[in-house]
Amino acid sequence: MSKSDLQGQLLVAKPSILGDPSFHRAVVLLAQKNSESTLGFILNKPLDITLNTLLPEIDRSFPVFYGGPVDPDNLFYIHNQGDHIQNSISIDDHWYWGGDFEDVVSKIQTQQLHPENIRFFMGYSGWAKDQLEEEMNTESWLVVSLPEENILAMDSHAIWPKILYSLGGEYQVWANSPDNPNYN
Repeated sequence: MSKSDLQGQLLVAKPSILGDPSFHRAVVLLAQKNSESTLGFILNKPLDITLNTLLPEIDRSFPVFYGGPVDPDNLFYIHNQGDHIQNSISIDDHWYWGGDFEDVVSKIQTQQLHPENIRFFMGYSGWAKDQLEEEMNTESWLVVSLPEENILAMDSHAIWPKILYSLGGEYQVWANSPDNPNYN
């Protein structure tokens, strides 16, 4: 798989990534991949805060997720509203990241955006040049295509096991295993 083919794909942490609190059972949407770096957002690690906790002027409650260990004090977002949010950055034909934040707030307030359209993150996941490829060579990650269904509408806790189960074989066993295999 070439570097440019990774953008818009999911990185799914292999069960062997234990003891890494950032990426244990993580599913990362790769939002940007170029010759110098890779940027993505962890889709399945909700935080105990909501958007209106961070921004009280927003009167609707949207969950906020841990996007990764880089820049954890800043808010980022992905969405499927690229034609409706100015200055969005295309990930693929259906998904975008960023865009005009005032536009996002306005669309939230007027109920044009819902949690199945947009996901907010504190921080992001980032890899320097060749770092992700090295991790893939050590078999830390599986690369899979986005599912047909809207991944933002899925229960965030079910994303990792659902994807593993769909891969079949040994991954089905891991999909049903407890979070800590020592509890089995």
